[in-house]
Amino acid sequence: MKIITEFYTYNNLSMVSENLQYHILNDIPLSENVFRYGSEAWLKIYTEARSLYEKNVITFCDEDVFLLNTNLGLKGIYEGKEVWLDMPMPLNEAQYKGRDVELRKPKRGGSKKYYVYVINPKTKNVVKVEFGDTSGLNVKIKYPEARKRFATRHRCETKKDITKPGYWSCNLPRYAKMLGLAPNNINSYW
Repeated sequence: MKIITEFYTYNNLSMVSENLQYHILNDIPLSENVFRYGSEAWLKIYTEARSLYEKNVITFCDEDVFLLNTNLGLKGIYEGKEVWLDMPMPLNEAQYKGRDVELRKPKRGGSKKYYVYVINPKTKNVVKVEFGDTSGLNVKIKYPEARKRFATRHRCETKKDITKPGYWSCNLPRYAKMLGLAPNNINSYW
């Protein structure tokens, strides 16, 4: 049975380690790795993901495919010692109009209720995406029926483009705790 999520497409999880399964089952991209940056576990996930990607067991989102096409998670020999290769700077920082900004971290404010900075996969430029109603309506994340109606009304299952406000509105529950909206155990509208 083929499973398709926002960041992954896979056929069989039996070949996948517990750490990578956690990312897949919780739909967390590798670029938002849950392990400490630079730790052995952080690097091993990329090694495993690359191996499974090359065997066509799992497909990844564009951001993760970019990382898997680097040497991240591979080892080399330097002065007789085995070392990890290709340790990039943290991926959640970028520049937008000359300012340092965090990527994929929604915040309150802007011309709409919320805004977020993302990298446009086509142009590789950082863009600011503003979303959310400013007419005074409240976000009803705590109510399952309201979440379901919102998802149906806005066709959230079709929103895949991270550069569009609809994507971020439909995925707002994932960032609810960060924005002070609700407990972090609600991950989507549907």
